[in-house]
Amino acid sequence: MRKTVHKWFWVWDFDEEEKWLNEMAAKGLALVGVGWCRYEFEDCLPGEYAVCLEFFENRCNTVENTKYIEFLEETGIEHVGKLLRWHYFRKKTQEKNFRLYSDNVSRVKHLTMIIRFIAVLTGVNLYMGIYDIFVYFMFHNSILLLGVVNLLCGTLCGYGIVRLIQKRKRLETEQQIFE
Repeated sequence: MRKTVHKWFWVWDFDEEEKWLNEMAAKGLALVGVGWCRYEFEDCLPGEYAVCLEFFENRCNTVENTKYIEFLEETGIEHVGKLLRWHYFRKKTQEKNFRLYSDNVSRVKHLTMIIRFIAVLTGVNLYMGIYDIFVYFMFHNSILLLGVVNLLCGTLCGYGIVRLIQKRKRLETEQQIFE
């Protein structure tokens, strides 16, 4: 039986999203499709699948990404779907912690890619917010609300960057301890 669940996760909380998806798999609901705040599940044996998310540095349809997905599929990992640059993978497994990034060095690199992506969004939103507010007060030729919304989005993205930087620092500290 197919079941659709609508749920919101912030970009910087991708690990919470992954944890939730694995909890659903542990309850016997295998991820079969993704969309904007939408997850599709089908019945499966409890714990039959483990789910992993990965943020791709490049646009989704590049030759490099296609070859990488094909490589993963050859190893028994299924590509469930994508949302923007986020890709969702699942694997039939007995392992509880299925990860595409198994060491701290690759996790730090992955977080850095996500931070850079969100930093661009932050910069664009802050710039547009300041620009809209400036135009509104100088020429009364803009929508003030739009500027405020952009500033709020930029601030929220900035908060996400801080959270991801904290995660990255924890991983870097762990890495130094084990070296």
